[in-house]
Amino acid sequence: MPFGNTHNKLKMNYSSEQEYPDLSKHNNHMAKVLTPEMYANLRDKETPSGFTLDDVIQTGVDNPGHPFIMTVGCVAGDEETYEVFKDLMDPVIEDRHGGYKPSDKHKTDLNADNLQGGDDLDPNYVLSSRVRTGRSIRGFCLPPHCSRGERRAIENLSIESLDSLDGDLKGKYYALKNMTDEEQQQLIDDHFLFDKPVSPLLLASGMARDWPDGRGIWSAVIFRSSDLLRHISVWSRPCEIMEFVFQSTNIESLFKDRGHEFMWNEHLGYVLTCPSNLGTGLRAGVHVKLPNVSKHEKFGEILKKLRLQKRGTGGVDTAAVGGVFDISNADRLGFSEVELVQMVVDGVNLLVDMEKRLEGGDSIDDLMPEQK
Repeated sequence: MPFGNTHNKLKMNYSSEQEYPDLSKHNNHMAKVLTPEMYANLRDKETPSGFTLDDVIQTGVDNPGHPFIMTVGCVAGDEETYEVFKDLMDPVIEDRHGGYKPSDKHKTDLNADNLQGGDDLDPNYVLSSRVRTGRSIRGFCLPPHCSRGERRAIENLSIESLDSLDGDLKGKYYALKNMTDEEQQQLIDDHFLFDKPVSPLLLASGMARDWPDGRGIWSAVIFRSSDLLRHISVWSRPCEIMEFVFQSTNIESLFKDRGHEFMWNEHLGYVLTCPSNLGTGLRAGVHVKLPNVSKHEKFGEILKKLRLQKRGTGGVDTAAVGGVFDISNADRLGFSEVELVQMVVDGVNLLVDMEKRLEGGDSIDDLMPEQK
C-alpha cells in the first residue's frame, strides 16, 4: 500500500476531528472543497480494491501549493474512486474544469477536417510541438494503488498488445530497468520519456513506487507508466495531432482482443488518475519563444482567457529559460479533441502575433482576447 498511515486501522480509534488534516495554508482544489463534515462522512468508505479517502487526498495534504499552477490535490486509485468519493470528486472536477457539472456528458470529435486554419506555426518562434494523451486499462488499479504484480501484469499485457502493431507504429519495447542512465537521460532530453519521479506531487500520490519496475517505452512513441498508456508524438500540423489521437482508439482494439478495454464513461470520458486529465486526456504542447509577451503584466490573464497554461520546457516543475515556454491547453474535460487543439493553435498564433508587436515597440491592446 502506498501510505502506511492511510491504511492504519487504529486511526478509527480517533475521531474525525482528530484525523482531519490541517489545510489552513493550502491552495489546491481539494483543500477548497473538503470540509470537516465531508471528511467525517467519507473517512470510513473505501473502494472495492481498498482505496480510502486518505489515499485520495494525501498528495494534496503533503503539497499545499505549486509555484506555477494550481494543483488538484487529490488522485484516484481505481476507476471506482470517482463514484465512491463523488461527494469530494464531483465538486473538485467542477472547480477544476470550469463548472463541469455531475450531469454533464463529455463530447469527442476526432475529425481533423473540423479544424479551422492554423495549418502552420511560425518556426521563428515555435521551437517544437508535441501531443500526448493517456489511457487507463479497465480491470486494473491506477498507479497510486496498483501492486507490483499488477503493474508487471499490465506491462506484459501492453507488450503483447503493442507487439501486434504494424506499419508506422511497429516498434520494440524497452524496459526502463534495462536502460543505462545515459539512455534514459537522452530520451528525457528529447521529451519522449518522462523524467524520474522526483516531483513531490508524484511521490506523495504513490505514483513512483517501485521505480523503475514495470515501466518502459515502446520505441520512441508510446510510453507506459504503471497502468497508464501515454501516447506521445511530435507534430507540425494540427491534422497530424488528430490522426495520432485517433490511433489510440485503434490501439484499444488490441487490448479488447485480450479481454481488456480502456476506462471510459459518458460523464468523465477517459478515466485517468488525476481529475485534471479526465475527458480527452489530451495535452497539446508548444515550446514557443515569448520573451516580451511573458514580461507583460497581463500575460497570466491572456493565457487564462485563451484557456491555455504555461510550463517550463522541462516539465510541470520547471521554469522558463530564455523566455521559452511550454504552452498547452488547460482543459481536458468538457471539450472535444478538435476544440482543444483549435484552442492551442489559435492561442499560440495570437501569442506569436503579440510577441512580434512588442518586438517592434507597438501596443498589443487591440489583440487582447475575450474570455472563452
